[in-house]
Amino acid sequence: MNSNSITQLPRPTAILWDLDGTLIDQTAAIIFCYREVIVEMGYPQPDDDAIRRSLGGVMAATMGLFVEAERMDEACKAFRTRFPEIMFDGLILLAGGRELIERAYKARIPQVIFTNKHGDTARKVSRYAGFAKYIPICIGSTDTEWHKPQLALTQHVLDQIEVSSEGSIIIGDSPTDIAVAQNAGLTSYCVATGAHSIEDLMEAGADAVFGSLTELGQAIELLGL
Repeated sequence: MNSNSITQLPRPTAILWDLDGTLIDQTAAIIFCYREVIVEMGYPQPDDDAIRRSLGGVMAATMGLFVEAERMDEACKAFRTRFPEIMFDGLILLAGGRELIERAYKARIPQVIFTNKHGDTARKVSRYAGFAKYIPICIGSTDTEWHKPQLALTQHVLDQIEVSSEGSIIIGDSPTDIAVAQNAGLTSYCVATGAHSIEDLMEAGADAVFGSLTELGQAIELLGL
C-alpha cells in the first residue's frame, strides 16, 4: 500500500531507523568524496547519479562499481580518511525526522539508529543532528562483522534495545532496508527521500511508502504516537 491508501498504522513496539536518505541528506558530501577518491586514484570521473543510486549498501558495493577489486582496501581507506573533513558540508536534516524521534521517545518506544555508514561517522552525525539525545544507540558498519540486510546484524540490533522483531518497524529509504525487514520479520515503512522513488520502494516490497517523514508521522499520529 502507499501513503494514499493508509487509514491507520499500528503503534510500533520499537523503531529501527536508517540514517542516510531517511533522517539526513548527506548526499552532496558523500558523492563529492567518492568522486574525489576515485579520480585521485586514476580512474575516470564517475557519474554522480550512478553513485547516488548505489548508496544504501556497504561502501565496497559502491566503490566496486568504479575501482578494481585489488585496490578496494586502498579506496575505502582513502574515503574514510577524507570524509570526516567534509562530512558536515551541505548536511540536511530531513523534515519530520527529529519530531517523530522526539514523539517516540516521549511515548517510551525503544529506538536505535541502524546504518551501513561507518559506525564512528554515524555516531558523529547523530550527535551533530541532535538525534543522540533521544537515541543513544547507533550501530554502523565495522561495529560488528555483519552488515545490512544480514539477519544476524538485525538480531544484534534488536538485542541492544532488548526487543523482539514482533511489532518492531524499520524506517528507511532503500531496498536494503526492505530486505532487512523481510529477513527479520519486521514491518518496513519507507520514505522516498533518498535515491529511490515511491514506485521503486513499493516494487521492492515495502509495507508502506510515504513522500516524507512528515507524512509518515501524520499516519502514525492517528494512534497517538
